[in-house]
Amino acid sequence: MAANKAFNATRGDKIFDVCNTIIMALVLIVTLYPFLNVLAISLNESSDTVRGGIHLIPRAFTLENYSVIFQYQGLLQGAQISILRTIVGTIFGLISASMLAFTLSRVDFQARKFISTFLALTMYVTAGLVPTFLLIRDLGMINSFWVYVLPGVVSAFNVFIIRSFIDGLPYALQESAKLDGANDFTIYLKVILPLCKPVLATIALFLAVGQWNSWFDTYLYNASSPQWTTLQYELMKVLQQSTQQSGAVNANDMAKQMASISPESIRMAITIVVTVPILVVYPFLQKYFVSGMTLGAVKA
Repeated sequence: MAANKAFNATRGDKIFDVCNTIIMALVLIVTLYPFLNVLAISLNESSDTVRGGIHLIPRAFTLENYSVIFQYQGLLQGAQISILRTIVGTIFGLISASMLAFTLSRVDFQARKFISTFLALTMYVTAGLVPTFLLIRDLGMINSFWVYVLPGVVSAFNVFIIRSFIDGLPYALQESAKLDGANDFTIYLKVILPLCKPVLATIALFLAVGQWNSWFDTYLYNASSPQWTTLQYELMKVLQQSTQQSGAVNANDMAKQMASISPESIRMAITIVVTVPILVVYPFLQKYFVSGMTLGAVKA
């Protein structure tokens, strides 16, 4: 009898493993196929792409689509500003969110409920595009680099994630540091931050992806300042040029070459260009990302 139960349990485990493997394989295929399809189209000749039928492998391999993109004059300047805003914006966002989260996690902070409620309201109520533009104009941040960093330096969502993680840490650590003579800033810098690496890596990934992919703020505030243009904004302009009709204004070599490239090919090549940097960074932050989201959502 016991042997039959063990046999049934073993057979059930094997069936579960097989089904689980099949389901996970299907999920992997569904997840990877769109990206691989985009990559295949971006590496395929434009004249051949319009025929359709490109799935995982380019039918007529070429690098012409990328060549057209990288010939664009503003691309290098835009890439430099995008990298700079990603680094600076991520650092400023981490510092502001972690310091505010540490403050709100303190049980002896009297205004913690009021500020937490105020922050939560900002996640549901916004002033709107026009008042925001007028405020940034009055602050003198139009046509400047800091318009990419300062308006979004504090995110309520990031603050709550970090605060939840800090709430899960033993409060005795802070009390012990106080007994040793540490002030609040020392506790934050030497006790809390080293323990918050997982959640900080998670927030850093959120901030970096948001900064890297942003282009609309460039369009709104810095469209007339080529020195502050971003990679995504320049690629958006390349895509717009590629969709113009052959009889459009521009008669330079760039426009002529782009006229022979289909908008779909340009679109797919642009997608790969803006995605690859994030794909390169993500594997180094993956373990922190998973643990940060898990621990930051559950209190001890």
